[in-house]
Formats: sequence, structure tokens, C-alpha cells
Amino acid sequence: MTYDLTKWKPLSPSEVKELMKGLSVPWWIAGGWAIDLFVGRQTRPHGDCDIVILRKDQIAVQRHLHGWELYAADTPGGLRPWSADEFLRQGIHDIWCRRGCKEPWAFQLMLAEDLRDEWVFRRNPQIRGQISKLGTTDERGIPYLVPEIQLFYKARPIPSEKDEADFAIVTSLLGDSAIAWLLTALTQLYPDGHRWIEKLRQTE
Repeated sequence: MTYDLTKWKPLSPSEVKELMKGLSVPWWIAGGWAIDLFVGRQTRPHGDCDIVILRKDQIAVQRHLHGWELYAADTPGGLRPWSADEFLRQGIHDIWCRRGCKEPWAFQLMLAEDLRDEWVFRRNPQIRGQISKLGTTDERGIPYLVPEIQLFYKARPIPSEKDEADFAIVTSLLGDSAIAWLLTALTQLYPDGHRWIEKLRQTE
């Protein structure tokens, strides 16, 4: 089934925190908002809101969001209702969420692969890390992906203008260990090279 994916009124990170209050499993703000939470200010407009959860925790999150309309993205540009207590297997990575059928999209859940106590990058399972180090919180207690991992997920073969802007802002603020992790991960993902690899090497 096809839906209008352009109609958005995204929640703010503070609104997400309030919505997720009482949830017993971890979650993290992702995307451009994660960058801004790290920087400590909003650096640009945001047309959506992304929230990362672990695949194993999806049913707990679904039950917490009782009353919301939740749709699984099972084909490019195509959504279908996410049935109650349906465990979405690998192949479905995104869930679109809104308050009602006439309401705009409020946020998108992104399912992160996990194996025991590690998160696993689905495009290259050799790239992984401790779940405990996947995120951090800002001064208000809002969880978000750590910036080096968020930048890694933004590292498309040809980064968008927004992603380039995020990279430029964040890399000037990253510590040595975060830069080293990002450089290693990008080199694994792009053994033939990537423009961000060269830029990171210049900061070493």
C-alpha cells in the first residue's frame, strides 16, 4: 500500500523523551537531531525524526506506543500496517508512526540489528560494537546515538549536502578515539576509499 511519505510534523527530541517515558528498553534519537544533541544546539531544520531501537525490543516498543498508527516499510516507498505483536524479521528496517490516519508522520523507528550485547551493522556484519557504547544522553537526559556512529550511518557513497554539513560540524568536536573508530569503520566499509576517510586522516 502506498502512502504520502512527505507529510510530516516531526516530534522534537523533548517530545520523544516524554512519549518514551516508562519504556523499559533502550532507544536513541538518530539522524540530524542526534548531531544537534551532541553539538548542543539546532544547526539546521529537520524534516523528520528518527529513533533507533534494537530489533529484539520491537514488541516492547510497539506495546508502549499503543494507540499510535504504526506502519512497516516492507518495500521502497510502500508501507503496511504493523500487526499487534508481529515480530518484524530482517528485511524490514523502518517503521513509520503517526497519531491517526489523517495526521502527519511524527517519527520513524529504525530497527538496529543486535547479537547478544552487540549492535551489528547490517551492510557489513563485521562492523559492530557494544550496545552500551551505542548512545549517550544530553544534559536533559535525552538519549541519542554517539556522533561517530551516527556519522558512520550517514556515510553514503556520495554524501548529501546535509550529511556533509553534519560531518564538518561534528569532526571538529570529536575526540581522538572517536575519530579513530570512525576512520576504521569507514575503511572497512569502503576499502577502495571514501571522501570522508581522506578528511579524517588530515585530522590525525
